[in-house]
This record gives sequence, C-alpha cells and structure tokens, in this order.
Amino acid sequence: MSTKGKGIFITGTDTGVGKTYVAKGIARTLTRGGIDVGVMKPAETGCRKRFGQLIPSDTSSLMKTTGVRDALDLVNPYRFSKPLAPSVASELAGKTISPAGIVNSFQVLSRRHDFMIVEGAGGIMVPLSGNYLYLDLAAALRLPIVIVARPGLGTINHTLLTISALKKRRLQVAGFVVNYAKDWKKGRAEKTSMSVIEEISGARLLGIVRYGSDDFDEIVVSI
Repeated sequence: MSTKGKGIFITGTDTGVGKTYVAKGIARTLTRGGIDVGVMKPAETGCRKRFGQLIPSDTSSLMKTTGVRDALDLVNPYRFSKPLAPSVASELAGKTISPAGIVNSFQVLSRRHDFMIVEGAGGIMVPLSGNYLYLDLAAALRLPIVIVARPGLGTINHTLLTISALKKRRLQVAGFVVNYAKDWKKGRAEKTSMSVIEEISGARLLGIVRYGSDDFDEIVVSI
C-alpha cells in the first residue's frame, strides 16, 4: 500500500505516557520496512541548554531513529527551557508561536517524505499558542490521530475524554495504544480497561506495548 502523503498525529492522555517512545517505535518499524518517514515535534519544552543552544531531547531522539537530515527548525520550530505548556513557556520566553508557521513546516516536510509522524505535547487539549490548542493543530494537519494511554486505573476516563474531544471536532481517530512506560504488574484494571474503552468509544485498540518492548509490528499493521 502506498504511503505517499500519509501520516499520523500522536497525542497522549496525559504527559509522561510515552508518546515519544511509541512514536520512535512506529517510525523505526516503518523505516525498517523501507518507508521514508519524516518526523515533527512542533514545540518542545523542558529543553536543556548546551553551548548556549536549547537541545530538544525528544526531537533529537526522533530524528536519530529515522535518520532524517531535515533542518531542526523545520522538525522542531519551537523549543523552550521551562517544562510547561508551550503557550505558557513561550510567553515566559517572550516569544510567539505561529500555528500557521508550524503548518507550513509540516507541509514542507510532508512533500519530502512518504509518511509523517507528528508528536504533540502532553494531551490534545494542551494550549499551543494562546487559546489555540493541539486539538486545533491536529485539525489543521488533517492526520489520523493515534492516542497513547496508560494501562492502569484512571485510563478509562482520560482516554474516553480524549476520544470525545477528537470526535467532537470530527477528527479521525486511528485508535489508541496502551504503553507500559513503567514496569508494573498487570492487575484487574489493566485487564479490563481496554475492552471498556473500545466498547464505549468505538475506537480501536491498536496494540499494547509492554515495558521495554521494541515490537511495534502489530501497531504499524493496525494503523
């Protein structure tokens, strides 16, 4: 199947759920399959400074995984030191984030690559610039959404709220991935939550990523 002009937008039910880990796993699997994958992280916060420059660790990791040689300012147009929502971090830094500029960068990258993986920050309702949310950016990019969720107690609420927000905007939900970002035991919540989410939302479970796993074949096939 041709992947030209295709891609996914990866969001999470919260921060720290493993969006970058899942994005890298999908990108690595596609690249191994001979697909030219482009990556993008529109804004990254909590960046460390090295030799006077802010280093976006998530973005750098994504670029290393795929081996892309695109300019950093295209892949990651905005980066800030404060570990806050991009709209807040940019305001504190005295800078303005341009959603239109991000869309333009995406369009340049999407013409270069067969498949684009765009990773958001935090969840879909996180403000990117002023009242402009990642939800608005996802709508502008018109990519199917992959949601990364936690496996434990509370994930039903967080995941259903995320899916509801996306469906309200009539965005395509490709499905959700359950990522074991921590090495914890599988209890009753972990065993039952996924089927509940599928039944109530109608969204597909694309796959479960066990702690430390690098097997994303099932997820890639399901997208």
